[in-house]
Amino acid sequence: MSDTNHVSDPSAGNGRGPIIPKSPNEALKPERVPEPPRRSKKARSQLVIFLNFVMTMVVLVCIAGVAGFYYMISTFQGAGPLEANAHFMVRPGTGVAEIASNLERNGIISDARVFRYVTATYLRDGSTLKAGEYEIKARASMKDIMELLESGKSILYSVVLPEGLTVRQMMLRLAEDAVLEGDLPAELPPEGSLRPDTYKFSRGSKRADIIHQMRVAQQKMIEQIWERRDPDLPVKTKEEFVVLASIVEKETGKEDERAHVASVFINRLQKGMRLQSDPTIVYGLFGGDGKPGDRPIFKSDIAKPTPYNTYQIKGLPPTPISNPGRAALEAVANPWRTNDLYFVADGSGGHVFAATLEEHNANVRRWRRIEADRAPANPEAVVDGQPDGEEAEKPPKSN
Repeated sequence: MSDTNHVSDPSAGNGRGPIIPKSPNEALKPERVPEPPRRSKKARSQLVIFLNFVMTMVVLVCIAGVAGFYYMISTFQGAGPLEANAHFMVRPGTGVAEIASNLERNGIISDARVFRYVTATYLRDGSTLKAGEYEIKARASMKDIMELLESGKSILYSVVLPEGLTVRQMMLRLAEDAVLEGDLPAELPPEGSLRPDTYKFSRGSKRADIIHQMRVAQQKMIEQIWERRDPDLPVKTKEEFVVLASIVEKETGKEDERAHVASVFINRLQKGMRLQSDPTIVYGLFGGDGKPGDRPIFKSDIAKPTPYNTYQIKGLPPTPISNPGRAALEAVANPWRTNDLYFVADGSGGHVFAATLEEHNANVRRWRRIEADRAPANPEAVVDGQPDGEEAEKPPKSN
């Protein structure tokens, strides 16, 4: 039996190896955990890879969309590049794409595509960008411009056609207007059929459209006033009504005097007297062109027979001699009730009225003196067609 001492192995019997003593530093270090086994490439699902790719692309598209949307909205609502107010024309039938291109070409907006696409979203309710000429304010945003073009508040021009002009004189004013477009009608409208007024229109409007508007407005006004006329008028048709109103229109420019002038002509018609109106002489001699401003009415003109010379004919001329306005039509429809048969200028822009020829002659002489003080009198010229009452018709004697 050997005396050799053996060190017992504490791990003997439990399969462990010998205990190896560690230094304090080594004992404090964490033990290394073994790495998990690698997955095989074959174990990766192709579906998972595809879904990851799709999700990545969706996120990127969303980010790009949000960024694009922010850019478009901020550009659409931000101040524009226009440095000073400018006029911009939208022709009839022009689409949003062409309008956007024209705006960018003229330096009014910075990006035609932004204007086109964002405007299209605003116009989904059926509204449109309207034709016309617009004033675009400096630094106006695309949104401001879109709202302006959608509202149709374009720049308006106007043509003034005063009461008492003939149709030919009105056509001349329309022809001379540089903003209106299109030709005048080959056949002129009838005398008295156009309403005198101030007509507003946008650039590109047609002359024919303005004329149609004038005719419709005049017809409507005549109908309304004719319905409210004095039933005792000696004029029995609307045509006669307009003829007499056109003479009243030419006789006086004072609105508060028209009903008085109308009463004189109504009284004359009721008594069977000639109207003896100077403007009818002028129309018979010069027609719709009108008398030259520096030419007086001569005594010889009174004797010239024309269908319009109411010193020669009885009753009314065959057509109106001008386009009467509302005041003249209202005056004839409801004239003053007077006994006056004559009137003559009073030197202040109005007239003085008389019921008898004697009174009228005195008024004419007074006016002659006023004229003589102003300038040398022309012995061949007449005053209201009645020099010293020589040509004035006396009323017939009542039985």
